[in-house]
Amino acid sequence: MTPTNATNKPFARLATAAALAVFLTLGSRAALAEKAGKSNVTVKGSDTLVQLSAHWAEEFMKKYPDASVAVTGGGSGIGISALLNGTTDICNASRDIKPEEKKKAAENGITPIETNVALDGIAIVVNKDNPLTEISLEQLKQIFTGEATEWDQFGGPKGKIIVLTRETSSGTYVFFQELVLGKKDYATSVRMMPTTSAIIEAVATDKTAIGYVGLGYAAGAKDRVKVLKVRKDANTPAIEATEETVRSSQYPIARPLHCYTNGKPNGAAGKFIEFCLSPEGQTIVREEGFVPLK
Repeated sequence: MTPTNATNKPFARLATAAALAVFLTLGSRAALAEKAGKSNVTVKGSDTLVQLSAHWAEEFMKKYPDASVAVTGGGSGIGISALLNGTTDICNASRDIKPEEKKKAAENGITPIETNVALDGIAIVVNKDNPLTEISLEQLKQIFTGEATEWDQFGGPKGKIIVLTRETSSGTYVFFQELVLGKKDYATSVRMMPTTSAIIEAVATDKTAIGYVGLGYAAGAKDRVKVLKVRKDANTPAIEATEETVRSSQYPIARPLHCYTNGKPNGAAGKFIEFCLSPEGQTIVREEGFVPLK
């Protein structure tokens, strides 16, 4: 693997995640099981967690050569669906499981158990040429619900605001809607992007665009996009999204990141989650631009 510096590690790990996904596709689980002594773990879900999980998997397999961990993304909703239909051992989720999903789990004889594995801040990104340096939660709500459509309403560049979001299956989409939009609908004009990296690319090339990404992605893209400080309201200071401000709850758009399993984690899946929570695993959390639990 080509060496990378700390700022672009989150993007470098995407290649690892893709390679792991291909590994699972080319060699089916049945074929993998034929390898004597091989313990197979599938991890599916949140795109926010995919590169972090790929890094965990890479180091875990070095430590346990008899283990095979395959990581794929697709969004928290995709991962939870896979857990409920028994096609993944671990579901990565950047949101809480919904009541209707819990109901379906019970109907399917599945008992989702939640394990927090890291903390994350949702960074607001705009183009490098955008003169803004900060924004409030109320202004974000106006922009993403379509109440405000022109940048000059906020002192930004002249032109219509191009609003970018993740797709509805993304846990980040749901979390942002609940916390920032007050559960109001996104504007019909928003552009839904298939991946977080697609939001970064669009913002980097369009001076009128705005989007939200996980803290890990923002840390790896500061040379391409501008990360805005966020104010809770007009009377509070704008806070930068950092490890310290997320853990202290000063930064207003923060959340825990979860792994869900069917029942208490055990076997190879349990050992993998145990590794994620270990000092070594939490060091990887920091290296990937997220916030360790402790």
